Amino acid sequence: MLLLVFLIFGPIAVSAASYLAVGDRRANWQTADRSSAGLLLPASQHLDALVRVYAARTVRWRGIFAVHCWIVLKERGALRYTRYDYTAWGEPIRVDGFAPDGRWFGALPETVLAVDGDDAERVIPKIRAVVETYRFRSLGDYQAWPGPNSNTFVQAALNAVPELRAVLPPTAIGKDFPYHGEWWGRTASGTGLFVSLGGYLGLTVGWIEGVELNLFGAVLGFDLRRPALKFPGTGRLGMPLT
Repeated sequence: MLLLVFLIFGPIAVSAASYLAVGDRRANWQTADRSSAGLLLPASQHLDALVRVYAARTVRWRGIFAVHCWIVLKERGALRYTRYDYTAWGEPIRVDGFAPDGRWFGALPETVLAVDGDDAERVIPKIRAVVETYRFRSLGDYQAWPGPNSNTFVQAALNAVPELRAVLPPTAIGKDFPYHGEWWGRTASGTGLFVSLGGYLGLTVGWIEGVELNLFGAVLGFDLRRPALKFPGTGRLGMPLT
């Protein structure tokens, strides 16, 4: 029990120390930098279809624990990207509210998923279908914890394309919220099983997903497919997701 407590709160303490060391340079969200991070070429210079999932630390103290994830799509030959976020203000599903690869209120994004060409073209219709039919799309549906939040939304899209074998980082709090209403069953990849008590407590075991213990949103586990340890607060330690 003491080891479990250390493995959960130790990494969170490290993340908190890092946050305090640099200070909250993004305290004023109204003036925080939301410009392009330079991860994407101009759409006119990237003619192939494209799918990206990005993650960046959330605003203020919440960034100690969690990241915000979003989706970027572009069909072959399209001259613009489409960005989808799920937010707590206004209509929950926000389309092109920010630069496709923009900083999240000052925080640099990291790439969680990158797919191009024919593979991207095949899965874009499936992802758009999730966006168009997502059940939590009304005012007031967003719940920061345990969900449905931005990471629940992105996880739902990824679950629709299991062939991509994509997973969100352990700091994507809300990804384990049972948006489909089932509290147990097979993982979306079909390679394992999960049980979730409303997103508050849960366990996932799968070849694609790895082994993840969810304790009130804090994820602790490991990945064998792409060897890594998963910690709350600090995130993934080992091979990157992409």
